Amino acid sequence: MHIKKVVNIKFEIYYTAVRKSKKESFYHGILLGLLSHQEEWRIRSSAESGEGYSDILIEIIDDGSETTTGIIIELKYSESRDLETKCLEALRQIEDNDYAEQLEDDDLDTILKYGIACRKKTCMVRMASPQ
Repeated sequence: MHIKKVVNIKFEIYYTAVRKSKKESFYHGILLGLLSHQEEWRIRSSAESGEGYSDILIEIIDDGSETTTGIIIELKYSESRDLETKCLEALRQIEDNDYAEQLEDDDLDTILKYGIACRKKTCMVRMASPQ
């Protein structure tokens, strides 16, 4: 997954001049658009899993048409410059709400978990240790 491409994108600040809840939705939509070109990926937005709804769940299908890798992405908007804290908060939310449950039920070999924090024109990505 080319998550670094997401980090290097510069957003126009004008589009984030809305309520905090809408700001996170803006970045969520941008990320979904970037991921949508992967035809062999099953991408679900606001997917029910575990004890809640993860922002983005992805199942990657290999050449043999078997799903082997899952990705969980949780996004946070930060009002401060402390993006690291928001990334860690997103990763904790993934664990606390057991968002991996659906991917585990689908017998995926590897599950990758990403916490992404955004603030104005800056984003930070943190990945949990793979399972």
